[in-house]
Amino acid sequence: MTHPFHPLSGCEFELVDYRKSWGKHRVYFYDSSEQLRQVPASWTDVVGEDPYIAIAQGRSALHFESLLRLADLLDGLCHEIGQCK
Repeated sequence: MTHPFHPLSGCEFELVDYRKSWGKHRVYFYDSSEQLRQVPASWTDVVGEDPYIAIAQGRSALHFESLLRLADLLDGLCHEIGQCK
């Protein structure tokens, strides 16, 4: 598990299945209590590293498009509370 905020981050599990379900790629594994679990494949090392993140070499955790959406959100909030400059 590679997702930094997942409680099982850093744990290793044997891959049981990898499939696309409801438009998302998911991995299936058995946890320590033998329960079948599933998580997004992007939370694991099953899929390769995001090319943007690899090229950024840790300098930016957000994609350009994400930063634009954040700027739009902040601009909307600014107008909503009347604190724009």
